Amino acid sequence: MAKDLTYGSGMTLVLLFCFITQFYVLPLAEAVWLTLPTSGTKCLSEEIQANVVVLADYYVISQEGGNHTVSVKVTSPYGNNLHHNENVTHGQFAFTTAESGNYVACFWMEGTHQETSIGLDWKTGIAAKDWDSVAKKEKIEGVELELRKLEGAVEAIHGYLVYLKDKEARMREISERTNGRVAWFSIMSIGVCILVSILQVWYLKRFFLKKKLI
Repeated sequence: MAKDLTYGSGMTLVLLFCFITQFYVLPLAEAVWLTLPTSGTKCLSEEIQANVVVLADYYVISQEGGNHTVSVKVTSPYGNNLHHNENVTHGQFAFTTAESGNYVACFWMEGTHQETSIGLDWKTGIAAKDWDSVAKKEKIEGVELELRKLEGAVEAIHGYLVYLKDKEARMREISERTNGRVAWFSIMSIGVCILVSILQVWYLKRFFLKKKLI
């Protein structure tokens, strides 16, 4: 009986950890409200790893003084244009990330003298998956569907940890390479200082000998 209780408690802790990690550790879904200035551009960025599905809906929040429109542009870390739309009241974009890095969504207005607010629902990874379609296609529901969601969350966590490990390795490599260059620069600087000091001593000694001061 004690063994069964221990096993049950362990499984409960594992499931609790998965739920906490899914909802608090990984930035899977985000809904924001932006106020756009009358001039200029307001941008949002998120660091996303490669091969991750991104879905987003954006819409102008109705305000007094007429219907305003916005323009939007989404770019990848390498500057590739992923979505571009102008003078719209709502829209959406979807893509699968090709490289890791910061993905930027910029919003701006044209021809208006009043601030405008927009809503943005940004989903990535497991949050962007259509679980209703998965449930209908595979004919699963209830606990089985929740377990499938947990499996997806665990895979997302594993992929995110691998991404962080690779990123840390790249940063360590850059740091070591930079430290090596700084060390060589320091050695060269010390060598130049020593050489200049020797030349100064030699010049002063020669000058004093010419003036017969020594």
